[in-house]
Amino acid sequence: MIKKIYSLLICVILVSSCSLDREPETTLSDPKFWKSEADLRGACNRLYIDLPGFLTGRGHDLRSEELIGTTPDPISSGSRGIPEKSADWTDPYNKIGVCNNIIIKGETAPIAETAKNRWIAEARFFRAFHYFDLVKKYGDVPLILKVFISTSDPDIKKERDSRETVIQQCYEDLEFACEWLPEIDALSDVSNWGRVSRSAALAMITRIGLYEGTYIKYHNLQEGDSRSHLKKAIDAAETMIYTEKKHSLYPNYQNLFYFEGEGRQNKENVFVKIYGPNGASNAIVYHNQSSTKATQVSLTRQIIDNYLYTDGLPRTKSAHYIVDVKHDDVFVNRDPRMRMTIFAYKEVAFKGAEYRPFDQVNHSGKGYPIKKGYMNSEFNTNGQETVDKMIIRYAEVLLSYAEALYEYNGEISDTKLDETVNLIRKRSGFDAVLSNQFVSANQLNMLEEIRRERIVEFIDEDMHYDDIIRWKTAEKLLPQALLGILFNPDESTKTDKELNYQFTDENGYYKGVKLYDQPNIYVGEDISGRSFNPERDYLYPVPSYEISTSGGNIKQNPKWNN
Repeated sequence: MIKKIYSLLICVILVSSCSLDREPETTLSDPKFWKSEADLRGACNRLYIDLPGFLTGRGHDLRSEELIGTTPDPISSGSRGIPEKSADWTDPYNKIGVCNNIIIKGETAPIAETAKNRWIAEARFFRAFHYFDLVKKYGDVPLILKVFISTSDPDIKKERDSRETVIQQCYEDLEFACEWLPEIDALSDVSNWGRVSRSAALAMITRIGLYEGTYIKYHNLQEGDSRSHLKKAIDAAETMIYTEKKHSLYPNYQNLFYFEGEGRQNKENVFVKIYGPNGASNAIVYHNQSSTKATQVSLTRQIIDNYLYTDGLPRTKSAHYIVDVKHDDVFVNRDPRMRMTIFAYKEVAFKGAEYRPFDQVNHSGKGYPIKKGYMNSEFNTNGQETVDKMIIRYAEVLLSYAEALYEYNGEISDTKLDETVNLIRKRSGFDAVLSNQFVSANQLNMLEEIRRERIVEFIDEDMHYDDIIRWKTAEKLLPQALLGILFNPDESTKTDKELNYQFTDENGYYKGVKLYDQPNIYVGEDISGRSFNPERDYLYPVPSYEISTSGGNIKQNPKWNN
């Protein structure tokens, strides 16, 4: 294991961590540390600095068919190989090492048990958060709950534990966190806002329970009980929704993603990463989310086709859907969230400030430019912003609850739909009501409609890839061409020749393959360059370095060596 010493700017303390890099960690020489509640709080501050946000992690998640960038994403396109080393493996273990250090050394602090447990609960929340990240990517992973102090410790070369074992530890950590973390209302002041609360722990149980329950079900795993995980999700969500009632939807969907949606005054916030003035140091932490939206990624036609029409029906069934070979009137008679999420041609930026009109064929990826969360100079300084990143919001809890109920019971009542799906629709001004009678009358599938709601509500919120993995639909969605906007010469600075005639023909074909029911649709990535192996690609390949330095105890995921 490798020992890493982190400098905490706010508290000027040292905290050690470990990774699975197969070298020893030594004990931190800090005899004057771990002696007070302030020490534990200061140690926990490291956990928030390491939290994935706009600048760390993936930023815009290009792994699915949701977004298209300037070059093909190796995961989305199926072109990745086995890496020697990977931050996807080492970074979570580095952060878990920090958590383990706090949990173990914090136990020795000579302070009241309640104060001690409150800070250990923070570390256990984050340990579960990062282990869940590892399980989603790799499945079985080594479960390390200690700080390594010697090369002779056999767990340095520990084999992988089953995903069920690791997830059960996540539940144990989160249940401890639920018991000892403060209520979110106690964290509303400037010095505490952004710290994890009991609400965040309950929401993480909901997220994990739904993921594992559906993953086990649709991937036919032999270990683990799908229903027990779904029940975990249901129980945690019901505690939040009906018992504790600490959260509600923010009334304005579009403003939710701007400064207006920050802080505890927005009851939809459950867990956020703080930007802007940061704690006692008052250092300002920026990100550049808007500039990356405008220049690096755009939304695919596949993803925006999930928006329903005002009659509550999808494009394949709605009478409002009309094929127009020249005008791409995607906003006409659609769910209002579409206009709040996507820039229209020649539309200026949010709040009417001047902005260069988007050339619908000249921007990145030649898909649909993202308006959701886009901030112009009114909200940033030299292209940098300080709006917080929502990691969990209450709308996710509601939709996860609806999906878990349906998966668990095989049905969902109209009352529950009104309290979840329809409540979220109503918030954005979408009046179409989802009900059992409506689904039956229009030959729809209730589960597909609940999933659709999740897709459109959380566009570009780093959730879609995880969803298609657990639903086991990636094998259908990813090996397809990525489609963009409709080409209209009157709305473009480029000719079709300059764009290499990269469009569907009058019958919706491109290079002999039927891609769509409409001509002149831009083909961002050709189907010939995309693949997905369902026996291999639902899990990441384990880095070769981790296998070799484990003495062969860690095995590669299936089919990656073939």
